[in-house]
Amino acid sequence: MRPRTEKLVATWGIAWVSLLLGRAIWRLTPYAVDVWTEDLMTAGQKWLFIGWLAANAYLEGYRGFQLRFSPRVVSRAVYLGQNPRPLWVILALPFCLSLFHSTRRQKTVSWIFIGALVLLIWWVRSLPQPWRGIVDGGVVLGLLWGLAVIWWLFVRYLMGAKIPLPGDLPPKKAADEQPIVV
Repeated sequence: MRPRTEKLVATWGIAWVSLLLGRAIWRLTPYAVDVWTEDLMTAGQKWLFIGWLAANAYLEGYRGFQLRFSPRVVSRAVYLGQNPRPLWVILALPFCLSLFHSTRRQKTVSWIFIGALVLLIWWVRSLPQPWRGIVDGGVVLGLLWGLAVIWWLFVRYLMGAKIPLPGDLPPKKAADEQPIVV
């Protein structure tokens, strides 16, 4: 496949993941900002908000996104670009999220995470302000961190950096799969 087409297909996958994360950022940011602009927090809650931001920056942003999720998404998008199959390209978002064509363990982890995330979102939506704003503030910071890392890694790939093969691919069934070469 031509390098331009490979990069276009990879961009398609990154764009879908970016849209998903960006939509969450767009929807949650007003709740996080309102608690500050409308002075809805006590001094203790303000300190809790700041502590929650620090915890989410480290746990969600750095450990969750930067070390695990974002590199896997970029690696899978690049793999998709180099190994496009029509159905995989159409389903680029779930492909990049490791919801299919991954090891059994990774699929299980991904699907359980999605289910837990849906339950957590449902619960957080029921929280009154300022608690919802406090929780959403940390989540927004983590999502922004993750989105920035995805694009940082992806731009590096577009500029010629080598991206390792996804570590969560199922065992090879055919010898025709090639490593990612940029």
